[in-house]
Amino acid sequence: MAGVSKPARGKREKTRTSSLVEIVGIVLFALLLAFLIQAFLVKTYRIPSGSMEPTLDIGQRVLVNRVGTHFGDPSVGDIVVFHPPAGADQQSPICGNPTEGGGDRSPCSTPTPQRSKQTFVKRVVGVGGDRIQIRDGHVIRNGRAQKESFIRPCGAGAGAQCTFSGTITVPKGDFYMMGDNRGDSDDSRYWGPVPKKWIIGQAFATYWPPKRIGIF
Repeated sequence: MAGVSKPARGKREKTRTSSLVEIVGIVLFALLLAFLIQAFLVKTYRIPSGSMEPTLDIGQRVLVNRVGTHFGDPSVGDIVVFHPPAGADQQSPICGNPTEGGGDRSPCSTPTPQRSKQTFVKRVVGVGGDRIQIRDGHVIRNGRAQKESFIRPCGAGAGAQCTFSGTITVPKGDFYMMGDNRGDSDDSRYWGPVPKKWIIGQAFATYWPPKRIGIF
């Protein structure tokens, strides 16, 4: 009875090498795909501060849609990730208009020309053409007090200024950003609105920690 012939040693090694090359190719493709998704489609972002509490806690992670802003503008109520004006980099934030942004003055209406390298996450509270007032941490937009059940109101010992004296108009193409933690948020009240070109994308879901998984 004839025996079954075994594959030659060289053929076995060639098959093993081909499998290894295939695995390496799959891994490289997966890494490239992940890079492209993060670079152009979806980016992850870790919440670094308590300025968006109670909506987002420190250390919580969100998914950011990087495509949507190329086809449309953010709307009031959207949570977005963006680069603030460079005036936000200072310990005491700087408004592009020195007569605004603190004390008994109006909320800041003019950002500094330069863009910061930092990334912030805030909520859009006003768009180009909107007239904005800030009273006790609440937004009055075009003469109407906004329904803001999601915010943490200003309280005793609030670190942020909660009431400003004047009304400002958001420039066309810009977006006014505020944190949900109105008593403890470094936001557009101090360094002004954000041009669309500085917006990275809209946060649409949270994926960490597991108990906070959800879609906005």
